[in-house]
Amino acid sequence: MNDGKGKAQLREFMTWAEEQGWDVQRKSGSQLHLDSGITSRYKGLPDEYLEFLEVVETCVAPDEQTWFICEAEFNNSAETEFRWNEFEMLSLEAAAGDPAWESEITAWWDHHLPIVMSVEDGYSFYAIDLTTDSGAIVRGVEPEFEEVEKVADSFGEFLAWLMTNWNRL
Repeated sequence: MNDGKGKAQLREFMTWAEEQGWDVQRKSGSQLHLDSGITSRYKGLPDEYLEFLEVVETCVAPDEQTWFICEAEFNNSAETEFRWNEFEMLSLEAAAGDPAWESEITAWWDHHLPIVMSVEDGYSFYAIDLTTDSGAIVRGVEPEFEEVEKVADSFGEFLAWLMTNWNRL
């Protein structure tokens, strides 16, 4: 999103979210300091998503049931009930005692960075699929979080998709 179109798309999304009643807190600066556990595990994060994290402190839906995972959550410094990797932890809990299954789950999450979490109508998330060149966005739901469907080819497309589909989620 470091091009003019990407910045405009981000501004458009933030304006839309605020108009829809989302709690959008903008960061005072534009520095991004992600925990080394995130940066070492997730290589090649799309620039457009990193720019979102540079600008947005929090972004929470009006009903507080859906929210973007932002820098504070990734750095484990947010006061939230859910950890940024909550659904990976739940899957690993379910696989406890089965090393092969645990390994499979961890390997899957190594390539899928969760960016939005929801507790509306059960647990679900949106994640960046780092196995794709463009960083496609996928959606997973409980109980099989790792069985996902693609909703957008990129983070920018995801923001546009979200603005169009929010009332139908």
